[in-house]
Amino acid sequence: MRIIPPLLCLAALLAAPLASASVRYEVKNRRIEPRQTLAQALHDAALPDAQVEAVISALEGVFDFRKSRPGDQFRLVLSGGVLDFFDYRQSAVDEWQVRRDGEKYVGSKRTIEVEKRVELVSLEISTSLYEAALAAGEDPGIGVVLADVFAWDIDFYRDTRKGDKARALVEKFVSKGRVLRYGEVLAAAYEGGLVGTKRVFRYQPGTEQPNYFQEDGTSARKTFLKSPLKFAHVTSGFGSRVHPTLKYVKNHNGVDYGAGIGTPVWAVADGTVTKLGNTGAGGNTVCVRHTNGFETCYLHLSRYGSGVRMGGRVSQKQVIAYSGNTGRSTGPHLHFALKRNGAFVNPLNQKYPRADPLPKAHLPDFLVKAKELASQLDSISVATASGGSGSEPQAAAAAP
Repeated sequence: MRIIPPLLCLAALLAAPLASASVRYEVKNRRIEPRQTLAQALHDAALPDAQVEAVISALEGVFDFRKSRPGDQFRLVLSGGVLDFFDYRQSAVDEWQVRRDGEKYVGSKRTIEVEKRVELVSLEISTSLYEAALAAGEDPGIGVVLADVFAWDIDFYRDTRKGDKARALVEKFVSKGRVLRYGEVLAAAYEGGLVGTKRVFRYQPGTEQPNYFQEDGTSARKTFLKSPLKFAHVTSGFGSRVHPTLKYVKNHNGVDYGAGIGTPVWAVADGTVTKLGNTGAGGNTVCVRHTNGFETCYLHLSRYGSGVRMGGRVSQKQVIAYSGNTGRSTGPHLHFALKRNGAFVNPLNQKYPRADPLPKAHLPDFLVKAKELASQLDSISVATASGGSGSEPQAAAAAP
């Protein structure tokens, strides 16, 4: 009797034609668990050793195994106990597959068609920007995008009022009818009961970096942001107060923002790091020196941002740290302090100058393009909470 080597047995089994009438398919859906490699996950899914090795071998050079992370999904399709198809998914646009092709397995990255569209998003705020996005049929991520664009003029926790309206001409990256993410905001408008009307337009002057400008060409950018957090509420203001742990009246030389541990903290302006480390009562702290005698400090942090170092430069909107609960703290929050010429001042009532306006040589071109974008911004009425998607035109009869 002739003994057939195990690998030849597997090859013969893989090469055997499928009998559609008798073959039973088995589908296994799994996730990568913490501290689990892909190979371990395949073994735990009861895939035979030889087939695990075949999948891993097929993916070499196609998938970077170091980027496998907990929560990634994969699917195994088996027929007669033999793997027919393996699908690995990290996101809506990041998928890999291994399929059986005769006697071998072939790995590849799936091609996902992504379409870039430019659409108008219209929101009316009832309670929050988040709720307004949902009411208009948009992904809540649009709120983060708008908060970024208007960061110099609007604190989207303190400054918003019921009935405020926002519009944005924005890039959408769409796959299979689903918005994967928002891209650049080409133009945006905000009509607020407290902040008034703000309109900004994205423009690239020659070979310089694109930036946002107002309709007359003045910069939308200011030297300081209104807040070191995109979304947070003030839990304790500037001035005298009864200290929550020391229980006596003490000056509160800054502003406390309620923020969960790990919330990204922005540098409110360009500057140089002058302090980085644990300061005792202040916990983990970062201080940054800016121009014109200003210095900002960020306290009670959980950790520091990537690349932030003592004496290093940081730029406005750079994530320099993450909020926490370190030091003398009664709960997760960010303490933000501002000094001017060595004396503490209230960060909430400062008026900062705008950056340099658009160079005159680019102004005529900008005005033409801004006018065109403005007409698109004003092309439809704003969706209300009871209306449909903000990207759909509203009936003329609904307009006031």
